[in-house]
Amino acid sequence: MRVPTRLAAVLAAVAPAFACLAQPVVAQGVAVSSGQVLIAESGGQTSTGVVYVYEKGPDGWAVSAELAPYAAEAGGGFGTSLSVDGDRMLVGSPGAAYVFERSEGGWEEVATLRAADLPEGLSYGTAGAVSGDVALVTAGGLRSRQGPGAAGRVYVFERDDSGWNEVGSVASPEASDGDQFGAAIVTDGEVAGIGAPGATVGNATRAGAVYLFARGDGGMWATSGEPLTAPDASEGAGFGSAIYGEDTESGFRIMVGAGGAGGVGVAYAFTPEGDAWTPAGRFFPPVVGGGGGGRFGGGGFPSSFAAVDGELWIGGSGVGAAREGQVLRYSINENGGLGLAGMLNASNRDEGDGFGANIAVDGNVAVVVAGGKDYRMGTAYIFERQDGEWMEAAEVWSDATNYAAVNGHEVGCEEGVSADFDCSEINILSFMPVQTLGANRGTRVNDVWGWTDPQTGREYALVGLTDQASFVDITDAEDPRYVGRLPMTEGARGSVWRDIKVFQDHAFIVSDGAGEHGMQVFDLTRLRDVGSEPVTFETDAHYDGIASAHNIVINEETGFAYSVGSSGGGETCGGGLHMIDINEPTEPTFVGCFGHEGTGRRGTGYSHDALCLNYDGPDREHADKEICFGSNETDISIADVTDKENPIPLSTATYPSVGYAHQGWVTEDHRFFYLGDELDEIATPFEGTRTMIFDISDLDDPVLVKEHFGESTASDHNMYVVGDLLYQSNYNSGLRILNVSDPENPTEVGFIDTVPYAEGPSMGGSWSNYPYFASGTVIVTSGNEGLFMVKYQKPVLVP
Repeated sequence: MRVPTRLAAVLAAVAPAFACLAQPVVAQGVAVSSGQVLIAESGGQTSTGVVYVYEKGPDGWAVSAELAPYAAEAGGGFGTSLSVDGDRMLVGSPGAAYVFERSEGGWEEVATLRAADLPEGLSYGTAGAVSGDVALVTAGGLRSRQGPGAAGRVYVFERDDSGWNEVGSVASPEASDGDQFGAAIVTDGEVAGIGAPGATVGNATRAGAVYLFARGDGGMWATSGEPLTAPDASEGAGFGSAIYGEDTESGFRIMVGAGGAGGVGVAYAFTPEGDAWTPAGRFFPPVVGGGGGGRFGGGGFPSSFAAVDGELWIGGSGVGAAREGQVLRYSINENGGLGLAGMLNASNRDEGDGFGANIAVDGNVAVVVAGGKDYRMGTAYIFERQDGEWMEAAEVWSDATNYAAVNGHEVGCEEGVSADFDCSEINILSFMPVQTLGANRGTRVNDVWGWTDPQTGREYALVGLTDQASFVDITDAEDPRYVGRLPMTEGARGSVWRDIKVFQDHAFIVSDGAGEHGMQVFDLTRLRDVGSEPVTFETDAHYDGIASAHNIVINEETGFAYSVGSSGGGETCGGGLHMIDINEPTEPTFVGCFGHEGTGRRGTGYSHDALCLNYDGPDREHADKEICFGSNETDISIADVTDKENPIPLSTATYPSVGYAHQGWVTEDHRFFYLGDELDEIATPFEGTRTMIFDISDLDDPVLVKEHFGESTASDHNMYVVGDLLYQSNYNSGLRILNVSDPENPTEVGFIDTVPYAEGPSMGGSWSNYPYFASGTVIVTSGNEGLFMVKYQKPVLVP
């Protein structure tokens, strides 16, 4: 058995490698070596992934090279992990790991490392470490909604005269599903420490452990001694999500991060004593502003460690009252322990930036990742030591890749493809990538609505984004023009959810999970006066009777708006209908609440979305009444809200295998209601996207008459009816058009897949559509992609 002092000697010389599991952070691994700063970015579905090489020149730090495998393909995820040892670099990628070597300052790919026999349920390449002629590559257990994933393994490769060869693999001696074995690795090629932050310790699940391995004769690896665990092992601590070893004047020390320990994260120190490792202290984030410090140590996916000339740096990506993150600098005090000596901060740290997610230092150069910056796109800060002081020298980042814009001419759907997108009977008139919508870095699009100027006849798309609404003139749908933006309410925060509706030439805009956002009111006629340059607008009015809201519903016939899913402040109405008189658009007035008791996950009548209209259907008892159809998480709700002071609940209805009753729309004769459930496809392996069809001929007794299953298995989102067509935005399958002339038996007649790289149920892709323009142009949003202008090529019936 190898003694701990042997491990101490080897751990001191190597830097840790970290797993970044499915996180949309640009800088997923960093290193500093021989004056170069190396930053791995796994990219998105339209990028191969890349390792950027930064060098300092006369004009400062700039990219000198971009590294990717020779056979790289878009969406390959190259750059999920990064480890550098001298002139050798190991870069992780789903399904492979790549070895690069440096010669005369330039890097060249020399080998591809793949596991010969990978068990089902493991994702190879999630983390790795290289030291000399030995490389270790993690195959982590794939997580899902159904379970924590299989037990991880680490594959061992060695280099000899014939090249790089797989020589075996190692696993936790106590391997179990979801142990995350291999989440962090440190090695010198002879001894390794491997973290398993999901391991069970005693009765504490996900407490975590670090397992020690040593290379024996013949290249075989075996466990070496007892695993390291936290002295106060607790459920969910995640001990082992980051590992570091450092040699100090008072002896060797191993640091282990536990991002979930103590509710804020803890860094644990260990020192060797005989054949064992002895706990040598715990380090918590500082209390900031009286509110606690946030996650630290292994938290932040991941936080990190670095040794810098007698100091230990610990990245705390969640440290700070607003989780802006810090790098905490510890030095050895007079008692031989570590004392907080100061902090390393970036000049423009902001709420949620996650500064300190990863650190690398070599000589007088350091790089620190802020993984949460720009809505989790991430940036990296380069620091230089000058006269003994660390000074910020540069902030570096890359822009997101995307599909190429389409404009200038219609692209027909030929042989099942229009531009880059699969299709049937739908042509792309134009496509605006999210970056062309006046978007800030890292923002995504979400909801969309439309407005036609009654004076000029011009058509506009009103596009929701993470932190703004963008306005696009689509009158010439083949050559759309971005005309301006309305930023989110000052003091609000960016959010995935934004919703827009229109009444009397005014846009009404809300956002969910956005803090004190309220409802913005914007006079759309101001768009007439925009010249050749886009304009950043201010609101014409602001309604603060709500804070955050999931959707805004408007009945244009009565001039009432209904905020639904309200939360976080103001009058939430239990998440039900918060009713607002908007007949004077810039003077909105609260008029009452309605929550259909017993519906929603909390029984308060929470409504995720709704449709309110003047009823003109077959149930003449309710003719000309203002009726709201609510999609209330667990049920649909039907209510008469004609009298805002005395709304009347009429009925509710549910259906089998409820996941989340999300949104729905009625047929034009008000006889049927189509409902989409956002989560049912994720929970249940249906044959296709499920749409519930309710007969609402009797508003007091709605009846589920059919479940329709679509051509794909994507999760459904927003849908709208025009004539005998139902336009469904179904996340990963894009826009789907159903013919509902036979309401109980819809048939798909066309589609445009806005997310060709993804399929199946999940929450990414087409968010919404607006099919009500007189021109026939349909506008469609897709989260990471942008705004599509399309047209359905309705077949001409020959008599």
